[in-house]
Parts: sequence; structure tokens; C-alpha cells
Amino acid sequence: MKAAETAQDAPARRGHHLSAVGVTVAYDEGDVLHDADLRLRPGEVTVLVGPNGSGKSTLLRTVARLQQARSGELALDADTGRATDGFALGAREFARHVALLTQGRPTPGGLTVRDVVEFGRYPYQGRFGRADPGATAAVDRALGLTGATALADRGVDQLSGGQLQRVWLASCLAQETGVLLLDEPTTYLDLRYQVELLDLVRDLADGHGIAVGVVLHDLDQAAAVADRMVLLAEGRVQADGTPAEVLTPRRLTAAYGIRVDVTTDPLTGHLRTRAIGRHHSRNERHAPSS
Repeated sequence: MKAAETAQDAPARRGHHLSAVGVTVAYDEGDVLHDADLRLRPGEVTVLVGPNGSGKSTLLRTVARLQQARSGELALDADTGRATDGFALGAREFARHVALLTQGRPTPGGLTVRDVVEFGRYPYQGRFGRADPGATAAVDRALGLTGATALADRGVDQLSGGQLQRVWLASCLAQETGVLLLDEPTTYLDLRYQVELLDLVRDLADGHGIAVGVVLHDLDQAAAVADRMVLLAEGRVQADGTPAEVLTPRRLTAAYGIRVDVTTDPLTGHLRTRAIGRHHSRNERHAPSS
């Protein structure tokens, strides 16, 4: 989707659509997510942003069915033209359409990279170890997409954090789903691996038509990779639109509780954000005049 397009202007696309409407999630202490909507479209990257505790990861996990909703609807259109109830699908059937990369996955011992990527084929494996004829091709493709082919025979306990994150992403890609959900995938990665992972996310949407939903903390990274953004605060969706529509000083200042300025990078054309603290203001007051 072009940055200037709105949801109404965008043409319908073939592929997987996943839509959550009116989702409310409650814990013991009360509701933590209130009447939230999220729509993921094929070939688009939708980024969820907001302060800690705003409900963005809760919304993503609920859409992935790892968190139970108190109320709301989840509709999945798997390129059939007819939406089905995503909450009512069987676990294996749902996993053939939607994959989730969660935060903080453990490092399994005694397994190779290929073993871990093959975990992603579980929706296609029948009872009693029935063969999965598409496994080898799907795993090879996932390793290639993530640049992990050369690591296939290495033990996962020998990998760096960035390499392991790519392997877990490859496992998700081996599911061959039309929807990919990523919960803070750049956490703990150094700058190079953050950039490479987000480049891959963009490639998956642009080149493979995957509908991507991703939670990110870094607003500049979000602006660079997103077609659409959803801003949450205090468990409610505050804005949903293009980066230019969502990342405004007024919206960000209200959501984060601190002054946030927004500019446009003259080299890339992407939006850049800057939170202004007390020391920033002091330094600006004492900066020499030109």
C-alpha cells in the first residue's frame, strides 16, 4: 500500500485477511484490552506501537489465539472470498494459516537448526508420524529466506542471539502461512540483525503477499517498515492509519506522557521521532545561536 492511500482507497487483494473486531481481554484485576480492532491485509505490514502495558502484545497474542478474549470476533479469509470464524477453527487448521513468533523463545539443547525449523511443519503432520511430503521443500525455502541455509547442520546452542532469532523465524516461515505475527522480534538483537530482520519482513509482504502484524517499540523502525500502524495506550486503540496519520506529535505525546517531536528524514523520507526530556530542553536553551 502506498503511504498516501487510505483503507478506503486501497484495492482488495487476494491472499489472507485476518480481522479482529471489538476484542476485549480481561485478567483477574480487570480488562486490559478494551474493544480493540486489528485488520491485517495481504502484502501489508501493520505495526502495533505504544508504551509498555498499552496492550499491543496482548492484542497480537489474542489474534494468535494464545490469549483468550472475553469478547470480540476474529475473521479469517484464506483467499476464498468467504471469512470463517478464526476462534472456532481447529488448532492445526488455524496454524496452517497463521504463524506467531513470540518473545523469548528458549534455546533447545541437542537439536540442529534444521530440527528446529522443522518444528514449523507440525500443522501438516498427521497422527502416528504420518509423512509430510512438503516438509523438505518448505524447510529449505524457510532457511533460504532467512539466510540460515549455511547453519542448517549446526547445533542451535552454538548460535548467537541474532542467528537464533532468524532460526525461529524460519520455523514460522516453514508453516507456509498467509499471516505472520511477530511480537517484538528485534528485542536483544544488535543493529545489523535488527535491520536485516525488518528488511526480511518487508520482503515477505512485498514479494510473497504475506499479511504481517508486528509489535515494535522503536517508533523510527516502525515508521520505516510499516504500511499501516496501530497506536495503543491504556488498553485502547488510539489511532489506526498510515505512519503519517498515526505518528503525530499530539498523538504520541498523549500516548507516551512525554513531549514527542516528529520530523521527516531528508535522506529516506521516513518519519523520525524524538522524545524531549528535561536535559534535551536544557541543552537546547544553552546551544549557541548561529
